[in-house]
Amino acid sequence: MAINQSTAAAVNSVRGPASEPVNLTVNGSGHAIELEPRVSLLDALREHLDLTGTKKGCDQGTCGACTVWMDGRRVLSCLTMAYSCEGHEVTTIEGVAQDGELHPMQQAFVDHDAFQCGFCTPGQIMSAIALLREGNAGTDEEIAEHMSGNLCRCAAYPNIHAAIREVRDADDGGR
Repeated sequence: MAINQSTAAAVNSVRGPASEPVNLTVNGSGHAIELEPRVSLLDALREHLDLTGTKKGCDQGTCGACTVWMDGRRVLSCLTMAYSCEGHEVTTIEGVAQDGELHPMQQAFVDHDAFQCGFCTPGQIMSAIALLREGNAGTDEEIAEHMSGNLCRCAAYPNIHAAIREVRDADDGGR
């Protein structure tokens, strides 16, 4: 049975666009993968690179659970298309520890019990480290304001803020 062009077009519109190659640099390593153009960075990380530390919360950019860095700046990976990351350095929660040692912010979260269920913790930590780098942690009000894009449904905010203050006040400044 021959398939005419209109039938082929209808089948392709149901299937969606074809996969295309994309080269992503994640946590310092290059990855050549095939993705549909509409795949979010979050889905590429979790489903194609098996980096499941970044969490899918709302999938609408409102909870911050999916926060990663692109070229050192915070981005919501659920709203970022994977293809837009080609040529950029993406860092996930898996990439902040160095030489088997937790990042000071990760350790501070543990020390201050700055998580309850832990679901938002990776995004919270990624934002907290960036917050310090941005110089926006001078006061508790600044911390609250600049972390407001990261929701914690367990309400561990006092402990999260204590962890951020500890790293802010440490000599290494949070690496």
